[in-house]
Amino acid sequence: MSLIVCFRGGGDLGSGAALRLHHAGMQVIVCELLQPLVVRRTVAFAEAIYSGEITVEGVRAKRVESQAEIIRAWAEGVIPVIADPQLALLTWLKADVIVDARLKKKVVDFPLDVVPLVIGLGPGFTAGVNCHAVVETNRGPNLGRVHWQGAGEPDSGIPEMVLGYSEERVLRAPSDGSFTGLVHIGERVVKGQQLAEVAGQPLIAGFDGVVRGLLANYVTVNRGMKVGDLDPRLDGHLVSLVSDKSLAVGGGVLEAILSRPELRARYSG
Repeated sequence: MSLIVCFRGGGDLGSGAALRLHHAGMQVIVCELLQPLVVRRTVAFAEAIYSGEITVEGVRAKRVESQAEIIRAWAEGVIPVIADPQLALLTWLKADVIVDARLKKKVVDFPLDVVPLVIGLGPGFTAGVNCHAVVETNRGPNLGRVHWQGAGEPDSGIPEMVLGYSEERVLRAPSDGSFTGLVHIGERVVKGQQLAEVAGQPLIAGFDGVVRGLLANYVTVNRGMKVGDLDPRLDGHLVSLVSDKSLAVGGGVLEAILSRPELRARYSG
């Protein structure tokens, strides 16, 4: 029987890791919010909550509602995605691993005796305190490394630099309120163009680029929250590719799982 890995959060980073484990033959399930706050929706399995299903780099995921639908999805080679932020399904699902991919970037409390292995992604996790292992998510020489002791690096708060643009790439909510996108992910836009609005206040493109990510419409946001991502490379194909960062983190998750002899012994590959 394949190892069962439960992802808490199906954003782009968690989805890249889930994709790698799926390809490695593990049974993956993604648990999400009723309204996921996901920006890179074209490469996030969480999008299945809104759209019913999504395919990321050839791997299909679909929203499920019950134990029977989860088992059926696995039989079809599909990743099940369920709205279950508190992991209530663990009352019956005998998961081997929980991967907390919510990227809350603050201290997270989680019981370690629920499953054999709890893996935390990035800031807020300390091995032996609220997870068994931490996978580093900050770019740099430690990206994707597994820490069995200590904490992940603190959040840098600085977006990746792309063609000289860093913070300018990120669209942030100008106020609290309901978000409405006026363009689509993958669309080419020009400097000064209105891309979205929050409670009637506009978000404007700071440079020519391609919309890399955008929240789902009508999600309630708070001022300063990331609601979109603009890419200056003008290559629409990139919006459908899992990032190098996500794949590196996924490699770390796979290493952490197979580093445990009791899990490796049961891994069928």
